[in-house]
Amino acid sequence: MRPLVLLFLASAAHADAVVPWRPAAISSPQFESHGAVDPWTGDFYFVRSSPKFEGWRILVSRCTASGWATPEPPVFASAPDDGVEADPFFTPDGKSLYFISSRSVAPGVPRKDLDIWRVDRDAAGSWRKPVRLPEPVSSPAAEWFPRPGPDGFLYFGSGRPGGLGKTDIWRAREGASGRWTVENLGASVNTAGDEYEPLPSPDGKRLIVMADGGLYESRRNRNGFGPRRKLPPEVDVNGTEIGAVFSPSGKTLLFSRDTGPPDSGEFFVWHLEGDEDWPRCPRK
Repeated sequence: MRPLVLLFLASAAHADAVVPWRPAAISSPQFESHGAVDPWTGDFYFVRSSPKFEGWRILVSRCTASGWATPEPPVFASAPDDGVEADPFFTPDGKSLYFISSRSVAPGVPRKDLDIWRVDRDAAGSWRKPVRLPEPVSSPAAEWFPRPGPDGFLYFGSGRPGGLGKTDIWRAREGASGRWTVENLGASVNTAGDEYEPLPSPDGKRLIVMADGGLYESRRNRNGFGPRRKLPPEVDVNGTEIGAVFSPSGKTLLFSRDTGPPDSGEFFVWHLEGDEDWPRCPRK
């Protein structure tokens, strides 16, 4: 058995460390994926699409005293006939949320590709108007899964020219002048195939990558991120695992898997360390 797999198994609290996560208000016959927990409220943002993973829309289930509420579109959602939206992700301080969208940038000017957007909170906690991140972050190609890392970079997937394959993992940083620079993450992570979704761990020491064939991990070394390795078979069951997110502690990973008929896309929790109760509603 590979040393990395042994490390994962040794850190798990029990043999069934990967368990379904199906709150009644959230799980449905549709495809649920790409969860994100609001650090301020405990509300659960996620993507719901058809069982064929089409027609993505971001929904939010409020965390109430009696548990998760019926999901509804967030206030910043685009009109249902104005593109698709997916991949929500909060900054650790809860002040901003990143997502992807094909919504119109200007009224009457539809877009065909997915770009990276960010929505910020005002001082009262209300969401402001979302803004599209400028070039070279957004591009004429599709962007996927924007995830800010503790190193100050914004990690994302993109099919833009200049990569090593079809879709690669990239990262961007905003300079003091407000101008962005973008770089490819390199051959240790990217291949000639597709790499869509990068997830830095809260401590920045590892990167979960969703790619052709399922979930991988790359560990950080002094030269950057090292060669990626498959996650253990308890997690990577059928290669459809997507939309992963760490708990704030880094001890738990929430992700989705296409479980097939009669279900569709369902959430699963992987307890990397202990049996942390997360996501949790009502909150303690």
